[in-house]
Amino acid sequence: MNRTTPEGAVLIEEPSREVGASLADVIKGHTTPTLTFMSDELIPGYNAYMEYGWIWEMPEPNPHIHEHLHDYDEFIIHIGTDPHNPSDLGAEIEFVVGGTTLLISRTSTLFIPAGLKHGPVVWKRVDRPHIQMGIFPTVGDMRKTNVGGYPVG
Repeated sequence: MNRTTPEGAVLIEEPSREVGASLADVIKGHTTPTLTFMSDELIPGYNAYMEYGWIWEMPEPNPHIHEHLHDYDEFIIHIGTDPHNPSDLGAEIEFVVGGTTLLISRTSTLFIPAGLKHGPVVWKRVDRPHIQMGIFPTVGDMRKTNVGGYPVG
């Protein structure tokens, strides 16, 4: 149930399940479809999009996020789950951005400006569950963002 306060705050407790919906039976080890907690559908008139998924083992297939681009800025956040060492992602991810390969093994945020090709995203190891989150601050519709380069379906 999603709730709105008299002051206009919105608590979203039931996410949409959009990104990767057509691949739900194909991708293993990763929340598919991912959990959409911010969109124009959930808060009409609010033009931002945010989704995330848990990765609890080596995703299969790997990669499942291929090279793609967006017409909008994007933030991709990787969050580790070790409360004693929150900086440690618990995984190692090879993430290609504009032809440069980044190796991600720490909790971090990656800013990708509009029009910059990114992907593939390849998990090299998964030691414990972690979260991958995508945020589009200026577009609220998943179909316009092409989150993760997944086919819309």
